[in-house]
Amino acid sequence: MTSTPDLANPAVLRERFVRGLGYADYIATGTEHQQASWEAVRERAELSESQHALLDGFVREINILAVSGVWCGDCVQQLPFLEVFRAAKPDRINLRFLDRDEHAEFTGGITICSGNRVPYVLVMNEDFDFVSLFGDRTLNRYRAMAARQLGPSCPVPGAAIAQDELDATLSDWLGELERGHLLCRLSTKLRGRHQD
Repeated sequence: MTSTPDLANPAVLRERFVRGLGYADYIATGTEHQQASWEAVRERAELSESQHALLDGFVREINILAVSGVWCGDCVQQLPFLEVFRAAKPDRINLRFLDRDEHAEFTGGITICSGNRVPYVLVMNEDFDFVSLFGDRTLNRYRAMAARQLGPSCPVPGAAIAQDELDATLSDWLGELERGHLLCRLSTKLRGRHQD
């Protein structure tokens, strides 16, 4: 039996973050086909000038822990965006991945709509205080799936994804990241520490 992880305990979150893998090491745990699928999405994900400017404005360090499965089609079609964001702002965005099944004692206690779904992302501040949890699929991803009404509910890695859906989903994820950053930026504790 799994229990809900103590998201209010920064020590627990820090410990899990440290156990996580960076993007390249994480996708290397998959098959060649899975790795190629992740990389194909990452290579297609391009930030606009305004999205770069948004990330350039991040002044707080945020820690992102992505719970995923390298085999999961929804993870493949969304989570490479996080690596694009990290690469654009490596001094402010720290990113690690946990495999849901390998870390079931931690991940099994977090369910979405009564399911052990992936992906989901925990955003933490520089002290590993919990900031937000976002997951499963973004609004634009759900809209695209609803419009199709065909095929599996969780596409296999390598399934085709239209560029407009990819761009809209990237924008959704960036919006969630911006929300997390603003929560940290406006934190009374952190504003006092950084005198801003």
